This record gives sequence, C-alpha cells and structure tokens, in this order.
Amino acid sequence: MSEVTERKIEHHIIADRTMIRTARIISGILTPFSIPFLAFLVLFLFSYLRIMPMAYKLIVLGIVYCFTILMPTVTIFLFRKINGFAPHDLSDRKKRYIPFILTITSYIFCLLMMHRLNIPWYMTGIIFAALIMQIICIVVNLKWKLSEHMAGMGGIVGGLLSFSSLFGYNPVWWLCIFILIAGVLGSARIILRHHTLGEVLCGFAVGFACAILVLHPVISNSLFRIFLF
Repeated sequence: MSEVTERKIEHHIIADRTMIRTARIISGILTPFSIPFLAFLVLFLFSYLRIMPMAYKLIVLGIVYCFTILMPTVTIFLFRKINGFAPHDLSDRKKRYIPFILTITSYIFCLLMMHRLNIPWYMTGIIFAALIMQIICIVVNLKWKLSEHMAGMGGIVGGLLSFSSLFGYNPVWWLCIFILIAGVLGSARIILRHHTLGEVLCGFAVGFACAILVLHPVISNSLFRIFLF
C-alpha cells in the first residue's frame, strides 16, 4: 500500500471520527427533555409574554425544568444504575419502556402543577402536546423505533406555526432556523445509527401533528367542538 493511499485512509478515519463526535454532541444537546423548556424560554424572551413579571416567569420555568428535565434525568439515571445498564443499552427498544413511563409520569405531575397555578392553556398545551407525543412514541415503539429527538423538533416547528396564528407574528425566520436545526439533528441521529431515515421523518411528523392539533387555536377549537358534540 502506497504512502498516499495510507494518508487518504487515515484522513477518512479522522473525518469519520470527527463527524461521529459532532453528531454525539448535537444529539446530546438537543435532547427531547430540553424541548419544552426551550419552548417556554423562547415564549418568555421573544413574544409579548416577556412583559410578564420576572418572578412569574422564573416560577414557570422552574416548574418546567424540574418536571421535564431534572426529574426524568434523575429517575432514568437511577433506573440505569439499579439495573446495571449503560447509556447505550437504552437504545434497545425493549429497555426503553420504563424510561418512557418515568418521563410520562413526570409530565403528568407537571400538568397538574400548572393547572393548580392556573397557567394559561397555551402554555400548559406545550406540556400536553409533549405528553401526547411520548404516549404515541411508546405505542409505536411496540413495533418500530420512532425518533423522540425528531418528535421534539417537529413539536417546536408545529408550535411556532400555532403560536404565530395565536399571537399574530411572522414565523418565517424562526421556521427557517428550526427546520435547519431539525435537519442537522436528524442527520446526527442517522450518522450515529440510532435511527433510519424513515424513523427520523416519522418522528418529526408525529411531533408536528401533535403540536398543531393541541396548540393551534383554530384546529384545537374545532377538534374540541367535534369531541364535545
């Protein structure tokens, strides 16, 4: 083997390692747990909700952080330690149900807490949409490994469209940014071989549909009337 060929092979190996490392970082930052907190943060920073008192915003963000990030992370960590599972073991479809149930339970408590505090429906709707996504994911996972990461990104895109209709703002730039992020995240999940292209696309579609059905003022009101009558 010539020296030039060896250098090309070494270059490809380094490039592959860099790509995998980058994909892991992206996948680790944009976890499904961070999506609801990110949605509330964007609402409080870039919508008319920024005029709300700082104490109120901190209370809501604190509740969302505790029940959608802290508690699921801690309980899943304890579950792994008790059973001796490594992080990659949870990629096995059969071992993912308990983490799903722990997360769903935490989200239900979050909804109950927000209901007790009389937080408006368009904010509790974010948690409710995320809860529906997880229930759909756990059902689909009986036969297929749906991408929860992409379901979260689909929820963000659907939420942007819904809130643009509710608050009357132009979401084009935000949509461009988050669709680009969704593409990067989906590529990262495929590079890491955690999901196929079909699982990534279907995950995004599930998240998008849940957000639109729950949060969009026209569609959610229409569905409410249909089920009510």
